Amino acid sequence: MKNRQENFFIRFFKGVVIALGFILPGVSGGVLAAILGIYERLLHFMAHFRKNFKKDFMYFLPVGIGGIVGIGLLSKPLEFLLEHYQVIVLWGFAGAILGTLPSLIKESTSRSKRDFVDISWFLAMLILGGLFLFFMSEIFGTIPANFFGFVITGMLIALGVLVPGLSPSNLLLILGLYSPMLTGFKDFDIIGVFLPIAVGGIIAMLLFSKGMEFLILHHHSRVYHFILGIVVASTILILIPNPYAEETISYAGITSMTIIISVLTFIIGTILGLWMSKLEDKYK
Repeated sequence: MKNRQENFFIRFFKGVVIALGFILPGVSGGVLAAILGIYERLLHFMAHFRKNFKKDFMYFLPVGIGGIVGIGLLSKPLEFLLEHYQVIVLWGFAGAILGTLPSLIKESTSRSKRDFVDISWFLAMLILGGLFLFFMSEIFGTIPANFFGFVITGMLIALGVLVPGLSPSNLLLILGLYSPMLTGFKDFDIIGVFLPIAVGGIIAMLLFSKGMEFLILHHHSRVYHFILGIVVASTILILIPNPYAEETISYAGITSMTIIISVLTFIIGTILGLWMSKLEDKYK
C-alpha cells in the first residue's frame, strides 16, 4: 500500500512538471514526458487505446491530476509576468526555445543522414510556414477565445505532447489564444476552458497518435525537419510585432534597462533550454 501511494505521488509530481509544457512557450510537454520516462508508454497508450486500457488509465490518472494542479498553480504568476514584463519574458522564452534547437537538430539526423528533401522541408516550413503564421489572422480572422478556439488549443497542446520538441505555446501566442487560456486556467474555468481543451486534446491524441507513431518510425528525419522549420519560424514571430494579430509583442516605451534585462533573460533562457535538452538526451 505504501509503495502504491509513493508511486501515485511520484506520477502526480510528474504531471505537475509536464504542465510546464502546456503553458510555457519554448517548453515541450513531449520533451518533459521523455525526461520523466513516460513518453513512450503514453504514445503507445494513445496509439493502442483499447489495449490494456484499465491498467494504463489508472497509471496516467495521477499524471493527469497533477497536470491540472500544475496548470492552476503556475498560470497566475505567468499571467502577471506577461502583463507587466512582456518583452523580458518573451525574450526569455525565445532563448529557451533556441536552447532546445541543438537537441532537435541532433535528433533530426539520429537515424539517417540529412538530404536535400530534409533541407527542403525545413526551408519550406521556415519561410512559407512563417509567412502563413504571420498573416494567419489576416487570412482567416482572429480565432475567438470560445469553446471552438479552446478545442484548437487542446489539439495543439496534445501535439506538443505527441511530438517531443514542439512547443504549442508559441503557436498559441501567435494565434491570440495564449493569454485567454492563462486567464481561464487561473480562474479554473472548468466549462469554458478546461473542458474544450480536454476535448481537443483527446481528439488530437486519438486522431494523430497512431499516425505520429508511424511517421516517427518510418519518416523520422522528415518529421523532425518539418518541426524544426515550424519551431524556428514561430520563435522569430514571437519577437516581431504583428499588426495583424491581437496578441503580439510591443516595444513601445521600451527602456535601455528593459533591453539589458531582456538580453540577460534570453541568455539565461538559452542556457536553461540547453540544460533541459541534455536532460532529455540522458533520460529518454
